[in-house]
Amino acid sequence: MSFGLLGIGAALAFAALGSAFGSGAAGMSAIGAWKKCFAQNRPAPFTLITFVGAPLTQTIYGYILMNTLLAARSSAPDWLLLGAGLFGGMAMGASAYAQGKAGAAASDALGETGKGFGNYIMVLGLIETVALFVMVFLMGAISGFAG
Repeated sequence: MSFGLLGIGAALAFAALGSAFGSGAAGMSAIGAWKKCFAQNRPAPFTLITFVGAPLTQTIYGYILMNTLLAARSSAPDWLLLGAGLFGGMAMGASAYAQGKAGAAASDALGETGKGFGNYIMVLGLIETVALFVMVFLMGAISGFAG
């Protein structure tokens, strides 16, 4: 058994786990904000769905990293595949979870005030950048080491 295979799978699995938890956290808050709007006979902003969906992109980044690791499998050592996949997936998953928690706060704030959408999206974008950096830097390290 190659321990590198565990890392290849971990890249996607941990990123997707974070996306699921992040979207769940933001989704619960969006539902609560909509409920408040309905209870007060105010229009419920559909744009809250943006905050719920934001953490899903980290799953795509995990998939891209997984494919990069898979392509490097023949030339990269197992420890590199395991480490990059495991820790890269966990970092992207943590970014997704943090983004979901921030999206939950954004849902509550936008649902209450109807203002600040652009500000909230900027915060989510900054959190997203962590996952992008992890993916890009690890892909560079893998290609530099294995290439």
